[in-house]
Amino acid sequence: MQPRKLSLAAGTAALLPTLALAAGAIEGDVKQQATNWHAIIMFFLFVAFTLGITYWAARRTKSASDFYAAGGGITGFQNGLAIAGDYMSAASFLGISALVFDKGYDGLIYSMGFLVGWPIILFLVAERLRNLGKYTFADVASYRLQQGPVRSFAALSTLVVVAMYLIAQMVGAGKLIQLLFGMSYGSAVLMVGVLMVCYVLFGGMLATTWVQIIKAVLLLAGATFMALMVLATVGFNPELMFEKAVAAHSKGIAIMSPGKADPIDSISLGLALMFGTAGLPHILMRFFTVADAKEARKSVFFATGFIGYFYILTFIIGFGAIMLVLNQPGMMETVMKDGKEVHQLVGGSNMAAIHLADAVGGNIFLGFISAVAFATILAVVSGLALSGASAVSHDLYASVFKHGKANEADEIRVSKITTVVLGVVAIVLGLVFEKQNIAFMVGLAFSIAASANFPVLFLSMFWKGLTTRGAVIGGLIGLISAVVLIVLGPTVWVEVLKHEHAVFPYKNPALFSMTLAFVATWLISVLDTSKQAADEKAKFDAQYVRAMTGIGASGASKH
Repeated sequence: MQPRKLSLAAGTAALLPTLALAAGAIEGDVKQQATNWHAIIMFFLFVAFTLGITYWAARRTKSASDFYAAGGGITGFQNGLAIAGDYMSAASFLGISALVFDKGYDGLIYSMGFLVGWPIILFLVAERLRNLGKYTFADVASYRLQQGPVRSFAALSTLVVVAMYLIAQMVGAGKLIQLLFGMSYGSAVLMVGVLMVCYVLFGGMLATTWVQIIKAVLLLAGATFMALMVLATVGFNPELMFEKAVAAHSKGIAIMSPGKADPIDSISLGLALMFGTAGLPHILMRFFTVADAKEARKSVFFATGFIGYFYILTFIIGFGAIMLVLNQPGMMETVMKDGKEVHQLVGGSNMAAIHLADAVGGNIFLGFISAVAFATILAVVSGLALSGASAVSHDLYASVFKHGKANEADEIRVSKITTVVLGVVAIVLGLVFEKQNIAFMVGLAFSIAASANFPVLFLSMFWKGLTTRGAVIGGLIGLISAVVLIVLGPTVWVEVLKHEHAVFPYKNPALFSMTLAFVATWLISVLDTSKQAADEKAKFDAQYVRAMTGIGASGASKH
């Protein structure tokens, strides 16, 4: 590989290796790169194909059910692939590979953290969510509670999570494409924003689903090829791969054992990843695209398989990069960090998978992986935009402002207007945050999902004593405490605001904010002795029957 292809200015940082689920930011300035025509051609083939799918989907998107939930016509297998596509972002691929490249065994611990949330969704959430809801998770949370306050809270928390994610995705997209394609940062951000709006505006959930499916297949295929090529170099003997990696890595045998991490921070991160997954609005929304609860369970089953397989591949790719890329001529560079010379991989460790693609497949495969990395971000932002638009149009406009009496045409129109506004906001925020380290926003998105959305969703389905007052106040306490603790923690207080010591000592607040949310929701609900609260508790039995049996929930547009 030529160093010119992936050289970065000194100080260029990571694509969120610490929270690799969502695409992160490469900080600082990135030098204009030589044009990678293989990547550009493959990317535009992907865009042309997916825009064709959007045109096809637009002709079939007639009703609100079509727009939000693809008419409930997606099969469990298709939805499983689409969920996996939503979950496997560019930084899952680049970031976790980089973690393994840097830390070895610790990278596997991180990748498993992203997987353990799925059994919770499979056994506790998917079936009940599909039986009780229509388009958004707020349908479930407000099923027996007061619509206005609960939906307003749910829309607020959804928009906060979507905003955090969108900023991370847009900055990540801009920097990644500036690095790999040779485009300017502003052009890359503008292109992602425009394409995102097109997919959602014209094709709705149907187009977004198929974009996710295609992207997931391409990413799985590319990662599988890389892993097989790595294993082929050692005669498909993993033990030999680990031996060669240990010999090449500066830490030696230490990369095969866990590192030293603060146990409280690790537990808190684990809780955020595990329960945050079950509170992410764009993931939960996918369960309304299938015909019934049985297909919803199938979706999670297939998604868990694809995601687990993908994270095994990233582990092989990370160790393969240590073996085949580390210390190789032309792939290392010396940069200045904090006044010291540092010998590192060209472009930083987050480019380990990209360098490996070139090492095992040459220019054409490098172009393919680069295009897939960008397509991945494009697909994820489409899902985010749709969940944000549905929160405004379905939860706020139709259910709160129009008290459930809005007609479908008006609801879809509001959703499309919201999509355009979200697109503009995403582009502007992407440009504004270009120079910032936005890693904390991904942590914030997971912490909010775990601290605000998950407690309310979980208790609404499983606890008879939940009241509107408890759900709204408890959820808001979870949301606000997660934001405040992130700001007061080391990530923002020290690294961004440059204070000497953090007020809150841990990077991940979920252990504290989620506990606070559960306790507050329980306490306020127990203390609520109003007649309204008694009526809400009395409705739980009917809700439970529907959640368990699906009676009255036969189709996405019929309940």
